[in-house]
Amino acid sequence: MHLSQHKNGGVICRNDQTAQWVNNAETVYGLALDAIENGMSLAQLIEQKGLGEEVDLAGLYANGELDCPVRHPDPAHTYLTGTGLTHLGSASTRNAMHGNSDDLTDSMKIFQMGVEHGKPADGEEGVQPEWFYKGSGAGIVPPGEALPSPAFALDGGEEPEIAGFYLIGKDGQVHRIGYTLANEFSDHITEKQNYLYLAHSKLRPASFGPELLVGELPAHIEGHSKIERDGAALWGKDFLSGEDNMSHSFRNLEHHHFKYGLFRQPGDLHVHMFGTATLSFADQISAQAGDVFEISSPTFGLPLRNALAVEEALDTKVSVL
Repeated sequence: MHLSQHKNGGVICRNDQTAQWVNNAETVYGLALDAIENGMSLAQLIEQKGLGEEVDLAGLYANGELDCPVRHPDPAHTYLTGTGLTHLGSASTRNAMHGNSDDLTDSMKIFQMGVEHGKPADGEEGVQPEWFYKGSGAGIVPPGEALPSPAFALDGGEEPEIAGFYLIGKDGQVHRIGYTLANEFSDHITEKQNYLYLAHSKLRPASFGPELLVGELPAHIEGHSKIERDGAALWGKDFLSGEDNMSHSFRNLEHHHFKYGLFRQPGDLHVHMFGTATLSFADQISAQAGDVFEISSPTFGLPLRNALAVEEALDTKVSVL
């Protein structure tokens, strides 16, 4: 089951190829709250509400009518976070950015730790992954809209990932709503200058959707990432995800994020990105304003498309009160 959020209110449920409005549902966030309150799954709640008129989901997307599948009404109560070096092809690119092929960099060390201890058995605790903070809900860009790169940025590059959406219940219990495609947009040139600039490189917007996969994630996921320039293909590469292609289990990554009490505050929404193994930056591609990123996978339905834009410089002068 896949869910999409209409910008003007309304939730769309797609089963196989048929997309229909969910009766009496304004937002996926509201549905998730109701499901928690009533002690049922999203699928059970939607079955109870029933489905209405069929819709042209692709047409709505083309018209710019779909939003990020889940939004908190207060962006300050959304955390955008992620983990890196989690995929079996991810270490070589990062290692090349922060050392030479003869060095065992910190990136390679933490990757090896994940390979050896990132999928613990039930009842055991695995090694913690690399972790980063990306921003609040103010940084969420709807699918189909442009990703704005700050005027001071040295690079604006795509990162094709899977993101998990989580809602914290009144008792602090973590509830997974579902998964989407994500473009974890980053500044790779800034990161390459020094590994300690990773935090700066991640403070950028991101985009998710347009469809939310509800339920368990397949262990093997295939996708494709590409960049278009002036309507023609500039770059493209297939990618793999899912636990079969990762050095960490999702359970381990979730544990090491939500073990912090700060991240179990009732009502908060968490969007956690699980890493990538494919970057155009690794192939010496430098995206330009107007280029279009597209991330697709049959697992998630419609592709995630965003153009690259560049913001005007901001006045960062601090006033004294």
